[in-house]
Amino acid sequence: MPDLHWTIPVARWSSWPAVAATAPDIGFIEPIVRRRLSTLSRAALKVAHDCVGDLAGVRVVFASRHGELRRTTDILRTISAGEPVSPTAFSLSVLNAMTGVFSIARSDRSAANAISAGAETVGYAMLEAHAQYAADPATPVLIVYADEPADPAYGTIEDEVQGGALAILLDAGRAEGQLTCALTRAPAADAAPACFPTQSQALEHCLDTHSAAAWQGASATWHWSWHDGAA
Repeated sequence: MPDLHWTIPVARWSSWPAVAATAPDIGFIEPIVRRRLSTLSRAALKVAHDCVGDLAGVRVVFASRHGELRRTTDILRTISAGEPVSPTAFSLSVLNAMTGVFSIARSDRSAANAISAGAETVGYAMLEAHAQYAADPATPVLIVYADEPADPAYGTIEDEVQGGALAILLDAGRAEGQLTCALTRAPAADAAPACFPTQSQALEHCLDTHSAAAWQGASATWHWSWHDGAA
């Protein structure tokens, strides 16, 4: 694969840490649905709503390495124990459960898809969002990344996720700045001081401090840099 470089307009962004002392406020979701949601979906919906608010017609790219794996694992344990599986638990165990709940809550039938690409999930979700936005700049695109470490039953996972949620709204008309993304095959020796253990940490650092950040994968390096103002 050749090196890739692209720039996206960032209108808003929001994050939610995995170690937050309080539960995320998702009061825009009906109570009957809200109480059935996992911690992962709650965090994802929180940051998504922070970015979108009442804005209509927003496409969604949801990204997660593990998705609702913990809920799925609980279902498998239930089956193994010979007990009945909750239909609600089953319906909310898919990777893109959050996008369905978000769409229904907002009555928004805009396109939504889900990305899972191992340790590079965040980077490829941003590439997908860029491709969608470039094809139709008039329609905003929301990137939502939410993840949590896998259940210990799966053993040690290489480049395991940190956990937490992050959302970015792509909308040139409301852009506060431009985020430049790059995927290169060259080693990141010159950027070593700005390298982070996970892609989400690197990206959030760039958005928060407006400083360049990078993440070194097995075969490529991902870079992010911020530029003030609209394009």
